[in-house]
Order: sequence, then C-alpha cells, then structure tokens
Amino acid sequence: MAQLTVDIGGRPGIDCRGFCEYCYFKKVKSVRSFGCRHCPPFRVGCDYCTKGVREDYEGFRGLRTVADDTMAQLQLMSGDLTRVTISGGGDPSCYPELRDLVELLSSLEAPLHIGYTSGKGFEDPSIAEFLVDHGLSECSFTVFATDPHLRKRYMHDPTPEASLEVLSWLCGEIDVYAAAVILPGVNDGDVLRETCAWLEERGAKGLILMRFANSTEQSLILGNSPIIKDQRVHTVEEFRELVASMAKEYKFKITGTPLWDTEIGSPFAILQEGELLDRLPRVTKRAAVITGSIAAPYISEVLERCGGSCRVVPVRKEIACLITREDLEELDLDDLEETVIIPGRAFVHQSEAERVLSADGRQRTIVRGPDTLTADGETSMGMTRNGVLQLEIEQISSLIRLINRYGC
Repeated sequence: MAQLTVDIGGRPGIDCRGFCEYCYFKKVKSVRSFGCRHCPPFRVGCDYCTKGVREDYEGFRGLRTVADDTMAQLQLMSGDLTRVTISGGGDPSCYPELRDLVELLSSLEAPLHIGYTSGKGFEDPSIAEFLVDHGLSECSFTVFATDPHLRKRYMHDPTPEASLEVLSWLCGEIDVYAAAVILPGVNDGDVLRETCAWLEERGAKGLILMRFANSTEQSLILGNSPIIKDQRVHTVEEFRELVASMAKEYKFKITGTPLWDTEIGSPFAILQEGELLDRLPRVTKRAAVITGSIAAPYISEVLERCGGSCRVVPVRKEIACLITREDLEELDLDDLEETVIIPGRAFVHQSEAERVLSADGRQRTIVRGPDTLTADGETSMGMTRNGVLQLEIEQISSLIRLINRYGC
C-alpha cells in the first residue's frame, strides 16, 4: 500500500483569493528561525522551521513541474497506490490548472483526495461533477457558515453561492469533511445550528469545529497576534461544551480541535479503558515531561495510572507541538528533574533546549518525546475508536520507555 501527495505549491493569502478574516497566516511577521528536530546539530534553523512553518514559498507550481515531481515519487514507491492527495500552501480550488491536473491524476486509477479547500476558487458549479467523474472520493472543505453573506464577509469569498453549490453536490456524492473556525458571536449559536443542519441534510460525513486562536498563548507563534482585534475566543472548556452539545444534537459526526471527539472519547481516549492502561509499560523512573497546557492534565493522569510520579510541566502555550524557546525560558527550573522530555515536534533546537533548561547550573538531559500522544478531533474525524486507541497505546508506550531509559 502506498499513498502519494501531490504538492501544487502556492502562498497563503495570495493563492487563495485573499486571507480569510480569521486565518492564522494573516499578519505574519519575519521571525527568527525557531529551531526544531530537523535542524543540523550545530545550526539553529532549517527550511522546515524557517520557511515551512510560515508556508513561505513561491506561487503555484506549473502543471509540468507538478507532473514531473509526481512521476519521480511514483518511481520510488513500492506496492499498490491506494490514495492520491492534492495539497499545497495555496488553495487547490484556486489552482489555475486544476482540471488538467485532476484529469492527469485520474489516470493513476487511485482515489483522489483534496486535503483542504475553502472553495473560494470554485466559480462554476459544474466543477463538482467533473471532479467526481475523475476520481475524487474525499474532500476537506472549509465552510465557516452556510450563510453566503457570512462566507462573503469573513472568508472574502467572491462567489459564495457557487462555492456552496459545489459543496452541496459533493456532499451527496463523496466523503466530505467540512470545517469551521468558530468565532463567538459570529458563526456559533443559531448560525452554527443552521450550518450543521444544512450539512447533515446534504450528506456530509462530518464537521470539524476549530477553536479560533487570537493570541500567542493560543499558539500564534508568527508574531501575528491578535488576528482580529477585540474578538472574543472560547475558553477551552467552553469550546469542549460547544462541541459536545452540537455532537449530541445532530446525527452526523461532529468533532472539535483541540477538544474533542465525543464518539471516540479522544484526546486520550485510553483514560476510559482501564484494561488498556494496565497493558502499558509501568513507569519505573522519574523525569519531567514538558507539554502544552491543554494536554498536561491528561498526560499526568495517564502516567500516574501507570505507576509513575513524573512531573508533567505545562507551559502557558496551549498546544505542545508549537512550543518555542520562549516558552521554556518562562519555566521555573526548580520544577524540573535531571531528565526532561520535550515534545517531539516542539519548535526548539536541541542545543537551545539544553542551554535554557540547564541555566540554573544543573546539567539536565533533554530528550525529544514522541511526535504525538493522541489524536485531536481533526485527526480522529477519519479514524475508528480502535485506531485512536492503538495510536495512543503505541505513542504513550514510547514516552514511558523514554522515561525509563533516560530518567533517574
């Protein structure tokens, strides 16, 4: 089995018909290279943590370039091709050669997936039938609201009626997972109920509610907060309750990111499975585990129920994989053990993590943990409960093995 990602390139805010009001790439400033796990040992900064995090690339790639890159990938693959995903920094619906690209990819005779689209580039509703006829089987479609006036106002969609017509048609033909960034007072409440009812009636597989972020603590790391001045943001608990109430009210699947999936019980669904917790390795040594403020209580409970007394130390930032050096500098080093485990995807260079976390004169061992420990609602939307639990078993076991190997 093999999967292929077709990168069409493109730039946020430019190759998508303009920034949506709530887009987390708005107002991005030129920030220093963060550092990450991909950096060379003696240099802070690489393409991933300098350009990749900002999606700071050139415009859409030409069809010939995309085709040549696709052919090169295919030659390196083994096994049957099971999925082709069209993705990029720009919006595929705005890709000027989308029809030609899809026609070309359909010759591979594998299901096509559009990894993300806002639909703002769909001016002619007939594109929907064309895409399905040429193998499109799944699409992630940002809806925001099914009220065309709200789409026009907040997404800057020049043809909202056409976009919604495409979405409606696709919902009835393929697996469509809609998404909506929720702005309190704008597209929650009755507006959200109308959106849910509209999507459910047309056959969407699911709706992912995404909590709006407007500050650095809420994980805007590109010097661009606030995105919308004076816009209220749901607290984490408010958002969890919103997701739960919507999921209870409608039959199709509704999840939320960062919290939560009521059907599966994630993130950290394993906390509801005592027998599975008993199958995890026992924690036999001590280490400090640094994470985001949302995941911290869950990780702490998991490790405690595995027999450990590790310190789980949250930073102010909510999302663990967006932790930067500045977050580590704010920690009280007295809270740390001799061994410290940081998130695998944290935007911190190894040498800087060692320097900052040993600034009190105690030389600590800094270890990168697993990339993820669970699945948020955006990831779990297309997963089964068993799939999420298996992911958690594997990744939490990996974390515990690191604690036992490097801890004191």
